[in-house]
Amino acid sequence: MPGRNIVKRYDTNSYYHVYNRGVEKRVIFFDDQDYAVFVALLKRYLDTGTDDGSRGRPYIDVKDGVEVMSFCLMPNHFHLLLYQIELGAITKLMRAICSSYATYFNNKYSRVGALFQGKFRAVPILNKDYLHYISRYIHRNPINYLSWEWSSLRYWLGDKTASWLNPDRINDMDKERYLDFIQNDEDFINSIEEISEITFDIA
Repeated sequence: MPGRNIVKRYDTNSYYHVYNRGVEKRVIFFDDQDYAVFVALLKRYLDTGTDDGSRGRPYIDVKDGVEVMSFCLMPNHFHLLLYQIELGAITKLMRAICSSYATYFNNKYSRVGALFQGKFRAVPILNKDYLHYISRYIHRNPINYLSWEWSSLRYWLGDKTASWLNPDRINDMDKERYLDFIQNDEDFINSIEEISEITFDIA
């Protein structure tokens, strides 16, 4: 369906599930370095301690405009749960990250052309009660989700911290409660059915 989940305008003080995949569903992360570069780009544009690029030019200023609550990187796609504070911040962030990562990827693998399948997709989360369910959906993308390195699950469990990641905006569970929540298979399946109006077309 053309244009599905492509948001024209992102409202302030609003939550969005943002995602994209490789063109023709191709792999966009081949090894740990690729995953690490994408995470480093999140830090570059969102960490308040990061100011300038290697040439002394400032990076785009979205540090106060958007927050990341959760993320997961998979071989051919990625998921982000974002909160927009300032108008236009999500678009600036995603354009910068996707452009920078595509440049890195094409240089590394000697390829040309688009890396991602068009503009990134986004679903507004209008019901705040769904936020924990969306975070669980994101964190459970990998089969081995409890040991998957390239997601924010360890940050949610308090095993790791990052200044550019803010799970506390929506997470009010301690480690044990969230572990129980994320591992509840029956509730997970039921929640996917309950939020079926939110379309996930990453396959």
